[in-house]
Amino acid sequence: MRSDPAEQPEINLVDPKLYSDGDPFVQWRWLRDNEPMYWHPPTELPGFWALTRYEDVRAAYRDAETFSSAQGILLRPAEHGADPGGGRTLALTDAPRHRQLRGLVDSWFAVRSVRELEEEMRGVTSAVVDSALERGSCDFVTDIAARVPLYVICKMMGVPDSGWEHLYTLTSQAFGAGDAATRRFAHLEIMGYFEELQEEKADDPGDDLVSVLVTGTVEGKPLSTEDVLLNCNNLLVGGTENTRIAASGGMLALLEYPEQAQRLADDPALLQPAVEEILRWTSTATHIMRTAVRPTEIHGRRVEVGDRITFWLPSANRDERIFDEPDRFDITRKPNRHLALGFGEHFCIGSMLAKVELRLLYQEFLTRSIRVELDGEPKLLDSIVVNGPERLPVKLTAA
Repeated sequence: MRSDPAEQPEINLVDPKLYSDGDPFVQWRWLRDNEPMYWHPPTELPGFWALTRYEDVRAAYRDAETFSSAQGILLRPAEHGADPGGGRTLALTDAPRHRQLRGLVDSWFAVRSVRELEEEMRGVTSAVVDSALERGSCDFVTDIAARVPLYVICKMMGVPDSGWEHLYTLTSQAFGAGDAATRRFAHLEIMGYFEELQEEKADDPGDDLVSVLVTGTVEGKPLSTEDVLLNCNNLLVGGTENTRIAASGGMLALLEYPEQAQRLADDPALLQPAVEEILRWTSTATHIMRTAVRPTEIHGRRVEVGDRITFWLPSANRDERIFDEPDRFDITRKPNRHLALGFGEHFCIGSMLAKVELRLLYQEFLTRSIRVELDGEPKLLDSIVVNGPERLPVKLTAA
């Protein structure tokens, strides 16, 4: 159903409360139908262009020569200055450096490598679920969905088992609710932890991602200590945050649409398309930003050098021009060419890992016939960066 141009809602895509307490899809639907290339005026954030249609987002992702990642991939207040990872981390670099940096770690996230890790990942998942089952009631976000991807990426990075729980506590503080000072201190503690770890790996490299970064070269030179630390942080965040939110958002969707959960229980072969639909439905990265490095035009609107262009992924993944009944959660949906994991040169390097983690987690609940019920009111994140549950209290019952 198309939006009525006369019924334009107030457009404010940078209000965090819109994502925790409101309905951003009302605004996105109107923009897709009426202003698919929309100039969003400045607030406490600088002004930016907003792309909300699937094909426009896909085309911009593919055009890395016009739309640069090196000046940051998220909106941030001008007084915060440039993103310190700009031009230095995997997510915030352009070609040719991006390809060389990606080449250092690419093999670790390839299909073969992830399959070799699958049994260990299954063991991690089973242990996490066992611990939650013992308690009976838990927060699915923090007690299950956050732990599985964190423990897996810690293992891949060469973090000793003894450090997993420490990093779990720090990442919970760094990316969870709470005051800014606590979050800032936790970020510094994480960087301090990896500073010590990289020194150990420099003296005694192992078969892990941190060792690869410490010993590898980009453009013929070894990475600086700061570049190694920034990329360690990037891998830790990228390997945990979106999977955590997708896993918990997917569980919330299955609880809200019990007929879909029943279809999955009746036919576990639907798990693979179910994971793809969960990724589309949750679209955990609310926006991704690029900066124009040459003039261009989109939908008749002139884009100048230096303009910020934002891709609103949940909107693109509900575009009725691409998806039949996009507002319906359907675990049998085919085709399902969502953009939840990006597209083009910056397609998520951990996409295969994330899909396997989600599959193993839901498989654990299916094969053991674990009953999941809400045990309180879910709370959504107050954020324009990622969207999904902040808390999901559940009661778990073993068959």
